[in-house]
Amino acid sequence: MTTKLKGIAASNGVAIAKAYKLVDPDLSFKTQSITDIDAEKGRLDAAFVASKEDLTKIKAKAVENLGAEEAEVFEAHITILSDPEMIDSIKKQIEDEKVNAETALKAITDNFIALFEGMTDNAYMQERAADIRDVTKRVMSHLLNVNLPNPALIDEQVVIIAKDLTPSDTAQLDRQFVKGFITDLGGRTSHSSIMARTLEIPAVVGTEKATAEIEDGQMVIVDGLHGESFVLPDEALIAEYTKMGEAYAAQKAEWAKLKNEKTISADNVEFMTGANIGTPKDLDGVLENGAEGVGLYRTEFLYMDSNEMPTEDDQFNAYKKVLEGMDGKTVTVRTMDIGGDKELPYLPLPNEENPFLGYRAIRISLDKTEMFRTQLRALLRASVYGNLWIMFPMVATLPEFRAAKKIFEEEKAGLVAKDIAVADNIKLGIMIEIPAAAVLADKFAKELDFFSIGTNDLIQYTMAADRGNERVSYLYQPYSPSILRLIKHTIDSAHKEGKFVAVCGEMGGDPIAVPLLMGLGLDEFSMSATSILQARSLIKKLEVSKMQELATKALDLDTTDEVVELVKAYTN
Repeated sequence: MTTKLKGIAASNGVAIAKAYKLVDPDLSFKTQSITDIDAEKGRLDAAFVASKEDLTKIKAKAVENLGAEEAEVFEAHITILSDPEMIDSIKKQIEDEKVNAETALKAITDNFIALFEGMTDNAYMQERAADIRDVTKRVMSHLLNVNLPNPALIDEQVVIIAKDLTPSDTAQLDRQFVKGFITDLGGRTSHSSIMARTLEIPAVVGTEKATAEIEDGQMVIVDGLHGESFVLPDEALIAEYTKMGEAYAAQKAEWAKLKNEKTISADNVEFMTGANIGTPKDLDGVLENGAEGVGLYRTEFLYMDSNEMPTEDDQFNAYKKVLEGMDGKTVTVRTMDIGGDKELPYLPLPNEENPFLGYRAIRISLDKTEMFRTQLRALLRASVYGNLWIMFPMVATLPEFRAAKKIFEEEKAGLVAKDIAVADNIKLGIMIEIPAAAVLADKFAKELDFFSIGTNDLIQYTMAADRGNERVSYLYQPYSPSILRLIKHTIDSAHKEGKFVAVCGEMGGDPIAVPLLMGLGLDEFSMSATSILQARSLIKKLEVSKMQELATKALDLDTTDEVVELVKAYTN
């Protein structure tokens, strides 16, 4: 019998494939007395061999997708599986205690983990504790004959079913095999949703019960256009959604014809459509979708994808690659936005009750200035290879911007003094994501070159509603008149000083928000690369004069629902 699950449409498209549950299995076991010691040792050896085979495949996939350096962690895990001291200790435990391999494995590895975790003055050895814990989980899964899911090992077409997907999970997804995903948690602005759009994988998130309702191997349909999914669909439903998927593919082919066109409204007003990226690897998608620039380069992925602090040269090479790849088009780089839900293993941050309102982004940069200076030097050195704009995240006050700009100027002067080439046309701006900065936009606009409005955070901070909390998701309202008024004040303040304004949050590619932002006077829409051609198509159909009329009326409405109805009346 077909079951329907309602969620949030996170990434457009339709996928039909078998379910692959990316959920940690139950690895509990009972201690048992054994009589055949050799047989139990044989079970242990077989589990170690199978675990090595797994990790060899995972490492090969990681080398292909992430590079040799990132794959070294898996080599470390393979080495642990070959450690004779650990293996002999487990076998001795089986012999001495006459217990099953599961019990012996846990007893010995728990001892190793406790030993390494106790070395508080040796960060390297403490990291080995995490490696042993990971390896133990894999060996235990083979002893229990339980599947330990790993997206890097997928070799057939599937739909991922998970509670949520972390950035590291999504980084391993292979578009050749992963056709879509369905999650219990998340919203349109969650990392998994943003990554799905980048990878062009249909996704439905926030279903609340996908992992409970869907079993491994069951056929599922993902309707990323309407936020619905179906478990065990019948042939008629599969045929219906196959047609829907084909229709969407045809629509995408039509949008693709706009790849080399400018973004111009029906009454001949030109806009910029830029792409949001996380790594230089995203450039292919940016160019394939006809982006007119990079509106947001999230540099924190350089830090998150490394086991140690990236060097100045590491960063320089990454920035240079993007700037050269964009061939003179604007590349707006956001300085490191670490903190909140983005952690670094090599940069311990304090435990905070509310990290999203705590020590993060520019607050870390202005505190750990050597880290900040290293990033700025790398950016300055790369600036000669393209058109670089730099923006600082989470700025709340003018003194913060002034302090960041001062450090930038010092590093620039230092490089020039050493005869190192630096571009003389670098623009400096800030992310408008804290309401305090939006309200004071008229003052900021006198001192910087541009604003980029990060609507994801601006909405959650204005509405005091965590965008990842399902219980208050009804308050995450992009079209609220309060949000629109903050955006209008920001745009008007910038334009009064002759400065440029972009939106780089999810509103930038939202079909309801685009008409409003056109009417409010926005200069650039930046979004997931895969949304650019759809947005360009929409803009070409709309007249700015009418959208100005729409925006004026929307600002005077009371509720989000009223704004949405007004947009539909003006655009349908």
